[in-house]
Amino acid sequence: MIVYTHGGSCTSESAWSSIPCSALVAATTGIRVLSIDYTLAPHQQWDETTSQVARVIAAVIDDDRAIDRVAAMGDSAGRALVAGSVLRLRDELGRMPSALVLWSPWADLTESGDTYATLRSAEREYTYERHLSHSALAYATVADQRHPYVSPVDGDFRPGFPPTLIQGGARELLLSCFVRLYQWITTAGQMATRDIYEGMIHVFQAELPDTLESKTAIGRSLRCRPSVGIP
Repeated sequence: MIVYTHGGSCTSESAWSSIPCSALVAATTGIRVLSIDYTLAPHQQWDETTSQVARVIAAVIDDDRAIDRVAAMGDSAGRALVAGSVLRLRDELGRMPSALVLWSPWADLTESGDTYATLRSAEREYTYERHLSHSALAYATVADQRHPYVSPVDGDFRPGFPPTLIQGGARELLLSCFVRLYQWITTAGQMATRDIYEGMIHVFQAELPDTLESKTAIGRSLRCRPSVGIP
């Protein structure tokens, strides 16, 4: 099974509205997808939300009784939840899913990567000021935004982390997030693949599903499928 957390800057969207993403993953992998309808900010903040998502992943692992049957996946802000929640699950329960797939991960809520400046206007319909700054404050206070469960680029991956596939576009505002997260995971001795596509937009796999780039990216996601899928 794949546990999926939707995007929406942690403040919008739902399991229902993100069906195009989760259905695309299910159709491509042939594996059941459980999409989490987590509580949005500001109704609750990161501490409660990562706990909520971690409990769902743990329950799926317990129910399946085989950790290698369960992978986790997220897109955009959903990656913050799934990656941060996996770190929390590892720290508190000593368990993790078998693999992690992250599409265009918003891995740093602090706007400290260089592409927040160099690619600020690359996507006029997706900017930090318009979509991310207010959501970041709703999800975590400034003092908490460097917590590894909030911004996984600040996480310690040395104790362990699932093999991770990080995909995104070369012209995305969040490109620095992808690169830095990959560097931290691999520098810690863990397995990660950085898969970047020229000129692609934010979460292009779902937004442009008929393009060659999207089909290639989704196909590569199969490499991170659980070792024993459940159709």
